[in-house]
Amino acid sequence: MKPIFSHLIAEISFKTSRSGGSGGQHVNKVSSKVELNFDVLNSKVLTEDQKSRIKSKLESRINTDGILQVVCQEGRSQFGNKKRTIEKFRELIDSCFLVTKKRKPTAVPKAVREKRLVEKKRKAEIKKMRSKI
Repeated sequence: MKPIFSHLIAEISFKTSRSGGSGGQHVNKVSSKVELNFDVLNSKVLTEDQKSRIKSKLESRINTDGILQVVCQEGRSQFGNKKRTIEKFRELIDSCFLVTKKRKPTAVPKAVREKRLVEKKRKAEIKKMRSKI
């Protein structure tokens, strides 16, 4: 069962810093990089089953302290980057609880099997006529 996203937002903390890379004066004086931190292990909203599912699916994004980090520094505005980190966080959480449908194997139709056999026989006849004997 998927957790309620509005409850998760209450446990999120944000940290801002200066973005790296080129950009001149603006980059050097504005803290537009936003880092979203969510403590998966100590969350009061998540059940143990949900915690273990998130840990297994997002183990590469969770640090040793059990904190899920999402970083965004794409835009020039801190507010825009904050919105993007929340969107990314929501997508990550939703992806953990997606249940993929099991593939139902289908049989090859009878007409297709017969057509293949007829074509096989025709090719065999052509090859037979090519031989000298």
